[in-house]
Amino acid sequence: MSDEANKALVELLDELSADELVEVRDFVDALVSRRRGGPHHTPKFDWAGALEDMSEQWTSVDLQHEIGRLRCEKE
Repeated sequence: MSDEANKALVELLDELSADELVEVRDFVDALVSRRRGGPHHTPKFDWAGALEDMSEQWTSVDLQHEIGRLRCEKE
């Protein structure tokens, strides 16, 4: 990549927020890993339990039925 292209990329990166830079880093890591043929990163399950407070209102079966209903409405 030319110096001019590098400068343009750096300028674009400078406009991104910290969260967006994390996304860019994850994307670049995935591209490099795929090219190398290496293993993919282990998924983070930091979202697990996020809906725990709704467990009395919804069961997994209820959610499956609701998803099916919403998909039918979309089509």
